[in-house]
Parts: sequence; structure tokens; C-alpha cells
Amino acid sequence: VQLQASGGGLVQAGGSLRLSCAASGSIFSINIMAWYRQAPGKQREFVASITSGGLTSYVDSVKGRFTISRDNAKSTVYLQMNSLKSEDTSVYYCYCRRDSGFGYWGRGTQVTVSS
Repeated sequence: VQLQASGGGLVQAGGSLRLSCAASGSIFSINIMAWYRQAPGKQREFVASITSGGLTSYVDSVKGRFTISRDNAKSTVYLQMNSLKSEDTSVYYCYCRRDSGFGYWGRGTQVTVSS
């Protein structure tokens, strides 16, 4: 499975960005698609996830501001990020996991929020 993320960039605090991640290759039995992020000097942290059935989960710090969605036909997951804060500045990584539990990571995309 290959994951191609896009949509990162530089935005002012309070602004919005939409990240996309398209999966290709042997994408059968992909259940969970998710976003993680890693700021400089910090551990990678969970941001949001969505199952093939549409069940979502978010880290508390982004609830009400970020929305994860998924287009199963396109094998693509999106992360709509609104009301961005400087602390959202990170490299954002796409992740997917098969029913078997085997997971795949994509290359990160940089999100920088200027205050």
C-alpha cells in the first residue's frame, strides 16, 4: 500500500487547511485510515481516525476544529482543519491499517501555522 498525502502549507492562525491522503496498491481490507502528527522534538501523536463504516475518533485538542472524512470509492481520507492554532504546527502523517492489524505510513506533509 502506498499513501500519498497532500494539502499542507503555511497558514495564519485562525485559518483553514484541508489535507488529503490517497491510498493505492493492494488496498483490500483497509479498515482504519487516520492522521497523526509530529512536532519538532516531540513524539508522534494521534490526531483523528475513521473506519470504513464511518466511525470517527479525535484527540481532544482538535475536537470541534478538525473533521476527518473518507471517500471509500477513491480510497482517500481527508482532514479538514479549521481555526488552526500555532500549536497545530507539525508534520502530518497519513496511516492506514488492514483488518489483519498490519499498518502502513505515508510520507508526511508539513503544516505551519503562523501567529
